[in-house]
Amino acid sequence: MDDTSRKPSWLRAKLPSGPGYQAVRKLVDDHKLHTVCQSAQCPNLGECWSRGTATVMILGNICTRSCNFCAIQTGRPTELDLGEPARVAESIAKMNLKHCVITSVARDELLDGGASVWAATIRAVKHLNPNTAIEVLTPDWKGNTGLLDLVLDARPDIFNHNLETVERLQKPVRVQARYDRSRSILRHAKSRGFTTKTGIMLGLGEHEEEIARTLRDIADDKTDIVTIGQYLQPTQQHWKIARWVHPEEFAKWKAYGLSLGIGVVESGAMVRSSYHADEQSQKFTGTEHLNTANALAEA
Repeated sequence: MDDTSRKPSWLRAKLPSGPGYQAVRKLVDDHKLHTVCQSAQCPNLGECWSRGTATVMILGNICTRSCNFCAIQTGRPTELDLGEPARVAESIAKMNLKHCVITSVARDELLDGGASVWAATIRAVKHLNPNTAIEVLTPDWKGNTGLLDLVLDARPDIFNHNLETVERLQKPVRVQARYDRSRSILRHAKSRGFTTKTGIMLGLGEHEEEIARTLRDIADDKTDIVTIGQYLQPTQQHWKIARWVHPEEFAKWKAYGLSLGIGVVESGAMVRSSYHADEQSQKFTGTEHLNTANALAEA
């Protein structure tokens, strides 16, 4: 096992600064939005917000799941904000994005798992932003494809659901999730003709053959886009980092994924599900990112 007491030199995030960052922060604050960038302690917050992009997190910021890798607060949510879809749509319009990413906490206490709010949010964004590609990163709906169909019927452009780790580590790392269930969610979205995407983390204690097998499973499920990044431990109470993965290994897994026929493989220490999502999706949505940092600063 590698020494994990100090971060290696290749894991250096850009500090939040600049007019683009300040403009995005103001939008998030003014519209009372949650972002996974903040709640999940994403190391790319400074870079992404400086580029004028942010991943909006709907359905609050308290999750009913207790995944051992995730920094988002766990508990029983106290609210369901039905005005949220309109605010999300307005924010995306003000950011003038060509591509937006929407995610959420898990809301297992709701009868529909929050699927109706998901659908309302997608439709609201489409109404105000007809030229914006919408990528959704959703929970697993406990495998309920009927709830998933409520979301898919709103017609997002890209459907993302993360496997997070190899099959052996699912129970200790994801706790309430299941590998086969997550794969079935991705397969269902693919069967309905959607561009699909998933992501995994390295450094949790997985073995080389397990990574290879996971990528083969992803290819077998006809998933279009895969992200592979370094796991970072949010607090001392979370799952411990087993090793720092060298950039050369990330490059190897990218080449392997592409050799399996996966359309886009984004692999690197700082890669996260939504990192440069606009660029990853160009092959499938036909859009290009509109860098709005300067425009936002002048607004």
